[in-house]
Amino acid sequence: MSTATAAKLITWSDRYSVGIPRIDLQHQKLVDMINELHAAMLAGQGSAVLAKTLAGLVAYTLSHFAAEEALMKGFAYPGYEQHKAEHDKLTVQAKLLQEKAQTANATLTLEVATFLQRWLIDHIANVDKKYTAHLIAAGVK
Repeated sequence: MSTATAAKLITWSDRYSVGIPRIDLQHQKLVDMINELHAAMLAGQGSAVLAKTLAGLVAYTLSHFAAEEALMKGFAYPGYEQHKAEHDKLTVQAKLLQEKAQTANATLTLEVATFLQRWLIDHIANVDKKYTAHLIAAGVK
């Protein structure tokens, strides 16, 4: 196993694909940001990059959520309200973690990485994939 592979917390694979390239690229960017935090933790610099990574992640997540929500709303996805509620919940959790990061330590860094990994994997695999068939059938590419 290469060092680059070992440093990854999440390895992108087709099983995370929602079949819409622009959304997949955004999800891959989120995975890269989580992997950046994890690599910093392994290098003993997790706390040093935590605030920066969280700030970037919160900002990127908000723009990603807006893009997904615009597609779902624009193409009348019936699960829109429930999906938006999931996004709103993550946004609140991420902002709370961001506030905690002001007094960050290694435990918080691990908490953040674990939370982000579990949430992203679960959200893409179990929540985002629910809109795939609807949007693709509506012509979204």
